[in-house]
Amino acid sequence: MNREALIASLRSQCNGPRDGALLRYALGDALLDSGDAATAAEEFRHALRFDARYSAAWKLLGKACHALNDREGAAAAWRQGMAVAQARGDKQAEKEMAVFLRRLERAAES
Repeated sequence: MNREALIASLRSQCNGPRDGALLRYALGDALLDSGDAATAAEEFRHALRFDARYSAAWKLLGKACHALNDREGAAAAWRQGMAVAQARGDKQAEKEMAVFLRRLERAAES
């Protein structure tokens, strides 16, 4: 399935019985991959309204914000995501977001 068809298929399931954090995360991921960071960020936020403890959604929300040159938004998403990941024991996600945050902070210092 090509990217456009995947996005259309995922969108067709929104607001239906299968709507939820995972669907919105998958849609956001496909949109981010297609270069539509703004709409991807909206979908990650929607996913987080379904489940604020979804650390992967926080991680990709940070990436989407970073792609939009929203450094503050990216940092805030990664900090929140790290707290969520730590609370859930999701060490890998916590480490990844810590790396992204350090890179962002180093770039701001340069």
